[in-house]
Amino acid sequence: MTVGPGRGLAAAAALARATLRPERIDRLPRALLAMAPWGPSIAGLFAASVGRYPRADLVVDERGAIGNWQMWVETDSVARALRSRGIGPGVVVGILLRNSREFVTTLLGAAKVGADVVYLNPSFAGPQLADVAGREGLELIVHDDDLGETVGHCDGVGTISATELADIAAQRSFLPLMPIRHAGRQIILTSGTTGRPKGAQRSASGSASSAAGLLEVPFRARDKVLIAAPLFHAWGLAHLTIALATTSTAVLERRFEPEATLAAIERQRPGGLVVVPVMLQRILALDDGVLGRYDTSSLRYIASSGSALGASLVTATMRRFGPILYNIYGSTEVALASVATPDDLRAEPSTAGRVALGATVKILDADGDEVGPGTSGRIFVGSGAAFEGYTGGGTRESIGGLLSSGDVGHFDTAGRLFIDGRDDEMIVSGGENVFPAEVEELLNAHPDVAEAAVAGVDDDEFGQTLAAFVVRRPGSTLTQREVAAYVRANLAGYKVPRHVTFRRELPRTATGKLRKLDLR
Repeated sequence: MTVGPGRGLAAAAALARATLRPERIDRLPRALLAMAPWGPSIAGLFAASVGRYPRADLVVDERGAIGNWQMWVETDSVARALRSRGIGPGVVVGILLRNSREFVTTLLGAAKVGADVVYLNPSFAGPQLADVAGREGLELIVHDDDLGETVGHCDGVGTISATELADIAAQRSFLPLMPIRHAGRQIILTSGTTGRPKGAQRSASGSASSAAGLLEVPFRARDKVLIAAPLFHAWGLAHLTIALATTSTAVLERRFEPEATLAAIERQRPGGLVVVPVMLQRILALDDGVLGRYDTSSLRYIASSGSALGASLVTATMRRFGPILYNIYGSTEVALASVATPDDLRAEPSTAGRVALGATVKILDADGDEVGPGTSGRIFVGSGAAFEGYTGGGTRESIGGLLSSGDVGHFDTAGRLFIDGRDDEMIVSGGENVFPAEVEELLNAHPDVAEAAVAGVDDDEFGQTLAAFVVRRPGSTLTQREVAAYVRANLAGYKVPRHVTFRRELPRTATGKLRKLDLR
């Protein structure tokens, strides 16, 4: 299924809204002139923003605001320092920084010298970081000050701490930095929920194509957006790229705290909030008194991606914040596949939306043939953000130029996509096919359940069966027997978990995805 002409026109209108707000006639030529020496790269996007609005704020973080021109000068200093260390095209730099101006400074400094960039997870343990550094060939890691011990596991890799980076950025030179038109690779690590994180590489132009598919979200030029999602993840990074392209201000918080995020919305008045689902879950878990204390009326959209957004969470979010929620489906490998607007979510809260601008999504059966609406099959995606394979070798399964997303799903007759589960999570219990996601969705709607996960486990009698891991809401006395009875009352008997375990919390990655290997 591809985008129809009506949605193409709507996306064109969205592009105009996002980039062409009324302004002085000289600004666009200035932007194009500034971008020309750098070409269509992240450095080029930034140059265009500086040429267009040099005094506009680029980032607001715990240190305050930093404007476009100041960031340009500081990243020139960082680029000179990187060149002095031999960093340039083909050299790989790792960014091990939380959401902050230092992350943006490093990214832009590396872009100015044409280096390849690997986005690293600050929650990595030392040995895991060393494994990734060796596999990706890192020659330099820029890291938060408190991660020095972690980085110490990476023998032979140069380092720059955040404090050192600030000192470098403060240095000034009267000589202009010579532009380079080489766009380095952007390497984003997979979440590693089913094994070791792998480096998924794509060109900088591919990253821009992925961001363009998000135009159904109501971005505006020269807006503010609070990016709570991690910048090292494709989802957060896409919105930083959009902010650069639309001369908008990225509001960043080094660590996510639900109430602090609400306070930042009231203080900074952003038009958008970018989250992963578990962040919404934690915000809505706050007391009603806390939720009502903060003015969030500036928000025109909440954009969520990174893991499944269940129907109950969709309904609760829209009830609290209004019809401003957008659910985006994709992955590190396939990039953007579909976008669910508030209208889509009102009609079908569990939908992943309609095919995004520039994408193709097909549901294929076991023989690789496309199936019709209402029939489940494997999801295959094509987009302008071409996946260039894993850095350690290998790629995703491809059929007809489309990549497997790793999920199973179906379209309805209205063209909305639904995710039935992971194709590697389907279990056969007593001869019946079962997807844990369906049972998870049901359990998460239970009033006494804060969150739940379901996984397949080996069983002597049925071959495989389901195990449920449940976090009860405060004060709940929910029992294993009641959980089983609730599922039995709503689903087929073979979908009832034979094992129920109560947990204080569920193991998740930094982007909110469940680590089911840890559960099993």
